[in-house]
Amino acid sequence: MKTFTLFFLIVIVMPFSGFTQAIDNLSYISPFHDGFAAIEKDGKWAFINEKGTIVVDFRTDLVTTTNTKGSYPIFTEKRCLIKTVKDGISYFGYIDTSGKTIVEPQYLNATNFHNGLAIVLELITETVGRNEALGKNVVYYKYYEVAIDVDGAVKTYLTKKPVNVVLDKKFLKKPPQITTKQIADELYAIKKKNKWTIITSN
Repeated sequence: MKTFTLFFLIVIVMPFSGFTQAIDNLSYISPFHDGFAAIEKDGKWAFINEKGTIVVDFRTDLVTTTNTKGSYPIFTEKRCLIKTVKDGISYFGYIDTSGKTIVEPQYLNATNFHNGLAIVLELITETVGRNEALGKNVVYYKYYEVAIDVDGAVKTYLTKKPVNVVLDKKFLKKPPQITTKQIADELYAIKKKNKWTIITSN
């Protein structure tokens, strides 16, 4: 009877009461931000909560944010930037804290959320004709800088005129620069030719 009791304590009870789960072989552990820390392993990123539980598993599409503490993915307002590459062009979107894609990657560039809004480059496709010889539509691409909410709905157009862009990796080797920044809840600053213009979103 004593032998059975000792066996029960060692095999059944101790694994649940005396040991903790380990996440090993990590190359980077970020500071916590909004309750989550990013961890890196084998070139992939994941997120843990403050109990050390992995809440978003290791993946390759998380976008890093550079700040004074380092460069790593972050959650802001329960959203994290993700990126996918198609034909050499990067497109940005957002996931929630469970890893579910909330806004599909579709923007040519995007920022983290602040006060419920993020600034993104919304891509517009305009068909202007058709090349019958090639059997293809003739299209132009342009983008606007817009503010979106956490679900991806456009709240305000920050630039009135679109910027033409060539969707070819030979010409678009990196994401176009976002020239707008939010300076207050309904106040934005746009940089043009090294000069700033202040606009309101209402």
